[in-house]
Amino acid sequence: MTVQDDAGPLLQTKLYIPRPRRGQVGRPRLLERVSRGAESKLTLFSAPAGFGKTTLLAEWLERTAGGGRSTAWLSLDPSDSQAMTFWPYVIAALQTVAPGVGADSLSLLRQPQPPPIESVLAPLVNELSVMSNQIILVLDDYHVIEAKAVHQGIAFLLEHLPPQVHVVIATRADPPLPWRDYADEPSWWRSARPT
Repeated sequence: MTVQDDAGPLLQTKLYIPRPRRGQVGRPRLLERVSRGAESKLTLFSAPAGFGKTTLLAEWLERTAGGGRSTAWLSLDPSDSQAMTFWPYVIAALQTVAPGVGADSLSLLRQPQPPPIESVLAPLVNELSVMSNQIILVLDDYHVIEAKAVHQGIAFLLEHLPPQVHVVIATRADPPLPWRDYADEPSWWRSARPT
């Protein structure tokens, strides 16, 4: 399957789940925290470079594979910091586990004057809400995302996420999401910081 947007083909290798390293030190306490966090809408892995965020995630996904869960993985890079690049990649990642999902959202993004991101993401959320299997959407290296519009779209997605979809964000710094506006942790916020 070749995924393509208006700018050309998307890199398939950004959609591959990394393989866990052999001979790595086991981290059962962290794996347990990640599993508990999967019950909420969001799990955040926030730690400096080299702390093993991606390695831990890959190990957790390998251990929890199957069981009606599918993983849509996206490795981000600085070129993804614009909504017109970011969202086609997110949809492409989701299409690896739910073929055809997001087609209406992609059409809206391709319009000469795309509508507000909420209008683009609403059809995607509606499609995800009727899926029977659980989906984990992993956004690795989210710290490279600087565009406010992308953060606003993620906040909208999290706010309206159906219960069978879980988002995992791996980042070197806490993202500027609206959870900071709350005195208590919102119901979708669960943090697992590798140490």
